[in-house]
Amino acid sequence: MARRRQLYEGKAKILFEGPEPGTLVQYFKDDATAGNGAKHGIITGKGVLNNRISEYIMLRLQEIGIPTHFIRRINMREQLIREVEIIPLEIVIRNIAAGSIAKRLGIPEGTRLPRSIVEYYYKNDALGDPMVAEEHITAFGWANPHDLDDMVAMSLRVNDFLMGLFAGVGISLVDFKLEFGRLWEGEEMRIILADEISPDNCRLWDSKTNEKLDKDRFRRDMGQVEEAYQEVARRLGILPEAGNGDLKGSETMQ
Repeated sequence: MARRRQLYEGKAKILFEGPEPGTLVQYFKDDATAGNGAKHGIITGKGVLNNRISEYIMLRLQEIGIPTHFIRRINMREQLIREVEIIPLEIVIRNIAAGSIAKRLGIPEGTRLPRSIVEYYYKNDALGDPMVAEEHITAFGWANPHDLDDMVAMSLRVNDFLMGLFAGVGISLVDFKLEFGRLWEGEEMRIILADEISPDNCRLWDSKTNEKLDKDRFRRDMGQVEEAYQEVARRLGILPEAGNGDLKGSETMQ
């Protein structure tokens, strides 16, 4: 099949024009970055694993009524998605103190928060994705109050569902990042979940040992990054117990 026209390349994914109007092909790379791109590396097979993990989670979320951009997986590294107008915000849900909130507020990492905390970040690599308040979001027109209410309500539903999903396989959902887009259907617009959900944008710890099973292993030079991603996929039932042999091989891009 002929290579499709590339529309956008980010740190972890490439977007190509889709086979039909209103669709895109999302390609998962093995590239890994940290510190807003200051650190860069390659994690062999990461794109394959994230494609499968995100597919699994998006389908499960659709089953409980969360609208997403996911349509179907095309191959080992690509999925067909709906084209949306991305809202320039990252919604972060925190259940356990880790990362920036532990540093900002002096909370020991691993402290369970009194309740799930919602934070907003402005998507701008040049500025380092700064944390913003609802007042900034509405004043600068990144989202109106109704849109923001929809995003927060969906984010909390996703958090409730994923906490249970991961707890069932012995994983604590520490925190995670969501992105949303506007889907236009004629004159009608609705907010839907976009991007991906994977160990790249979730902090996932083993429930018993607190072993990190996410991109913090890359950020902190802990090693065994690919093995951690594989473990998440294995616990979710995406990888066979014997290993991940059936995920290797056919990784060619259309």
